[in-house]
Amino acid sequence: MSDIDALKKEKQELIDKMLEMQKQFIDYEHSHGISGKDYWASTEGLLVDYRQEYMDMANRVVDLAHQIVGSTR
Repeated sequence: MSDIDALKKEKQELIDKMLEMQKQFIDYEHSHGISGKDYWASTEGLLVDYRQEYMDMANRVVDLAHQIVGSTR
């Protein structure tokens, strides 16, 4: 597997995980409701690290996309 293929594979795996996280978030929101406090300052359950984890993955996806095509942010 080439370096580019490995980057593409990692990028797709992250995207797949992000989509699963979105689905879990939507399901949780529909069954429990989510207040602003829950979203921004939750200390338990699905939302504890959700925002930070999702943002980290999204940033990594952008970085990978730039690496794949040879550009910079």
